[in-house]
Amino acid sequence: MLAEYLPLLLLFIIAFGFVAVSLAASSFLGPKNPNPTKRAAYESGIIPGDETDPRLGRFSVKFYLVAMLFIIFDIEAIFLHPWATVLRDLGWFAFWSMAIFVALLFESYYYILRRGGLEWE
Repeated sequence: MLAEYLPLLLLFIIAFGFVAVSLAASSFLGPKNPNPTKRAAYESGIIPGDETDPRLGRFSVKFYLVAMLFIIFDIEAIFLHPWATVLRDLGWFAFWSMAIFVALLFESYYYILRRGGLEWE
């Protein structure tokens, strides 16, 4: 039973090792020569490393609504395109499953529209 999970465990160990080695290598080998040009303010006026700047604070709820809308568009494209290419082979069960998915998708669009996610100020 546990022997079936050995390849998965090995994959996680290799992935964790790669992440650890990459982070260690970048911290040891990366350049560390700050100069006045790098410490200068950005074009937006934000000074690098200044945590007291109020512009670096919380994001607006509008930002998260737009992010949610973007994710919904991505999920729609990821699921609808492969489904449409093999629709004839899948049959009616797949058709009604996708109809439920599209109904939920439009419900989320309605939610975003109702919350004002599509009103740009």
